[in-house]
Amino acid sequence: MLAERFWAGATALVLALLVVHILSSLRRGEFGLDLIAALAMGAALVFGENLAGAIVALMFTGGEALEAFAQRRAAREMSALLARVPRTASRYENGRLAEVALDALRPGDRLLVRRGEVVPVDGTLDSTLAALDQAALTGEPLPVRRTRGEAVMSGATNAGDAFDLVASRAAADSTYAGIVRLVAAAQQSKAPMVRLADRYALGFLALTLVIAGAAWALSGDPVRLLAVLVIATPCPLILAVPVAIISGISRCAARGVLVKDGGALERLATLRTVLIDKTGTLTGGRPSLVAIKARAGLAPDEVLRLAASLDQASAHVVAGALVEAAGGRGLALASPSAITEEPGAGLTGRVEGHEVAVGGWGFVAARLAANAMDGDIVAERAHWAERPGTVVVAVAVDGTLAGALLLADAVREEAQAVLGALREMGVTRLILATGDETGRAEAIAAGLGFDAVLSNMTPQDKAAAVVREHPNGPVMMIGDGVNDAPALAAADIGVAMGGGGSAAASEAASIVILVDKLDRLIDAMAIARRSRAIAVQSVVAGIGLSTLGMVAAAFGLLAPVQGALLQELIDVAVILNALRALRAQRGSTPV
Repeated sequence: MLAERFWAGATALVLALLVVHILSSLRRGEFGLDLIAALAMGAALVFGENLAGAIVALMFTGGEALEAFAQRRAAREMSALLARVPRTASRYENGRLAEVALDALRPGDRLLVRRGEVVPVDGTLDSTLAALDQAALTGEPLPVRRTRGEAVMSGATNAGDAFDLVASRAAADSTYAGIVRLVAAAQQSKAPMVRLADRYALGFLALTLVIAGAAWALSGDPVRLLAVLVIATPCPLILAVPVAIISGISRCAARGVLVKDGGALERLATLRTVLIDKTGTLTGGRPSLVAIKARAGLAPDEVLRLAASLDQASAHVVAGALVEAAGGRGLALASPSAITEEPGAGLTGRVEGHEVAVGGWGFVAARLAANAMDGDIVAERAHWAERPGTVVVAVAVDGTLAGALLLADAVREEAQAVLGALREMGVTRLILATGDETGRAEAIAAGLGFDAVLSNMTPQDKAAAVVREHPNGPVMMIGDGVNDAPALAAADIGVAMGGGGSAAASEAASIVILVDKLDRLIDAMAIARRSRAIAVQSVVAGIGLSTLGMVAAAFGLLAPVQGALLQELIDVAVILNALRALRAQRGSTPV
């Protein structure tokens, strides 16, 4: 008797909490199979089948706990990624500097932007020269130079010496703040994720009520109705789907791909359209050496060695690329001295007793002796200048033009294979979306099989392009910069290259590739497809076995307690099946 009261009390408590949850869900316009569990527990209490009710309550609470665990596990992987947003700025006030909140800035304020700081507001340069890393805003991998009076966008990073900026807009009206607002708006416009199991809820609920009502009406025994409801309690759907999905998420994480929620994994399995950013996504995002032209009598590697030796003293991205290229060729670099750098233009110094100048063509030409130009190098430089997506670095030694180096932001080695694999996996449209000018974009896209090339794209343009593609099926956007964040948030699936990408992109995306390898996306898609297939298989098997059990209960072959125990066996079967998503598919190999 005491046990009966305990079972009844436990069932009543769980039922009360479930009813509150169901009412809250209905107010939000959500509908699920939890209603069947509530009906089963309520009927068990009414008909005095307290043990059966307690078993149903135990199944339900266990399922809810597992689902909550899956959600917490996914959420723990992420942190606040919008770390680039500046919080304060250094403003000149009465001849001194004061740290003020961004909200306090007004047009006309004069600010100091130190090396490495993010420009807090749009403005005009009030110093002689500034070197700006705008990769996060425009996608361009190379820093740009700005001279006095030229416009500077908020969100760019100061890659050179400190400079003064006169604010032209308030922080809230500036470029970077607008991008952040676009991300927030796009995220809020998304419909909430609907559990895979809930898609089957209405039909299964109707089937359950028909069988239960018929069993009671034809037999006159209300216990048969209870038995049908108990065995219909959708624990396989409540439990198996989260197990399969979180297993897929875990496998993706092991491959260096962070999937933020189960909905993203589901959508990844049904992809039809892909938009890809260029710089840092389709390409490596940083320049690499592709050619050397040296004057007669001087080895190309010697030109590179002298240039890289001097460039060891510079933090410029091009200098780093030359030093890396020299290291890759096994060249022994010397220590430079007497170094003078003009940020964003070039530098001079002494290397092994030679006066060396490395930088842009105009910078080096201004330091050459009269008639020190080499015609072959000049001709090659003119030819190189016609190639989109490249930068030419000139090298002078002792006042004479020694050579020129061609650098380019090359397409990733795996890009062709990844695009081909996307086609094989059912993607029908591949689109390159970039802020680059048309000639450069088309040159990069040539031979890669894109269906369309969109150039000169602003962040707003990219987001609009994603919206236009929605009628063609689920849309994925792949990017890495702040300029990609609105499109990432607007897409059905936003994929951020998190290895070297911006924090805003990672925050906006639903999937983050943690390693700088685009081919990991194909691994994630294969895992998503298998996990979703296993989840659907578990749902279908669970519903099928439950339906057979309901029919047996309707004919009086199963009592309520027997039905609850049988349902537990069905639970175990479908959960074991769902756990297969944790294992690699036999015969599969990583991309």
